[in-house]
Amino acid sequence: MTPTPDVVDARGRRCPLPIIDLARAFGSVATGETITLWADDPAAGPDVVAWCRLRGQELVATRELPTGGQEFVVRRRG
Repeated sequence: MTPTPDVVDARGRRCPLPIIDLARAFGSVATGETITLWADDPAAGPDVVAWCRLRGQELVATRELPTGGQEFVVRRRG
């Protein structure tokens, strides 16, 4: 799978780097739009949930990636 500009590919990076990558990229997301994080670190799931809760953002969807890891889709609320 090839990431698109709205996908942060953090596969192969370990905690806390996937969340740091997501937070850095999130600044370019307009309110109401989504950004997707790909991560294969087992801590990424709980980290994304906590980050969304703490930042007031919406975790829209998660799924397993066919090439390994998980996909997290986050919507900017404001």
